[in-house]
Amino acid sequence: MQGILGRKIGMTRVFGTEGRQIPVTVIEVGPCVVVQRKTKERDGYEALKVGFGGDKESRVAKPLMGQFKAAAVAPQRHLHEFDAEGGDTFKPGDTVTAAVLEGVAYVDVSGMTKGRGFQGVVKRHRMSGGPMTHGGHSKRRIGSIGCRSYPGRVHKGKRMPGHMGHVNVTVQNLEVVQLRATENLILVGGAIPGPAGSIVVVKKALKKAGKAK
Repeated sequence: MQGILGRKIGMTRVFGTEGRQIPVTVIEVGPCVVVQRKTKERDGYEALKVGFGGDKESRVAKPLMGQFKAAAVAPQRHLHEFDAEGGDTFKPGDTVTAAVLEGVAYVDVSGMTKGRGFQGVVKRHRMSGGPMTHGGHSKRRIGSIGCRSYPGRVHKGKRMPGHMGHVNVTVQNLEVVQLRATENLILVGGAIPGPAGSIVVVKKALKKAGKAK
């Protein structure tokens, strides 16, 4: 299987063999439960739908509840599909642990960034703003947005104030510093999107392969 669902725990540091300090993010990966296996004959592609984090039956929509009952698994709060690999033998009801990342050196992590609400252009787009001198009237404003008489409108895609954050972001090629399979924890070098406690998707790196040290 290409990846696993997890929860961001937070950041800390570890020390390498040479005593070098390495900033890492701790992610609780799994255990996940296989809810559905999609096949090429029936669905047109090979994939595994897994769930993470139990939920009450009263909070689950009836169509989803039907999937859980068909797989004879407890309701899950978070669902995600992963591409199936050639040697996968997972079937509905099986448990997926951090062991699926055994031997993986680099991963791609996707998560929802922190929401910042409505922000201006200085914070949202890192614009410099106008002169901060006495008498200046455009200190943190966007400035001119027009384009003369023709075409006489604001172009699409113009950087302007608006909602900032709360978008899905993928950070690629993060090094797997440690994999603690018995604790279902993975320590990756650097930072990942989202606040502590948020749900993330951890996949084997698409662009950078290699074996764990």
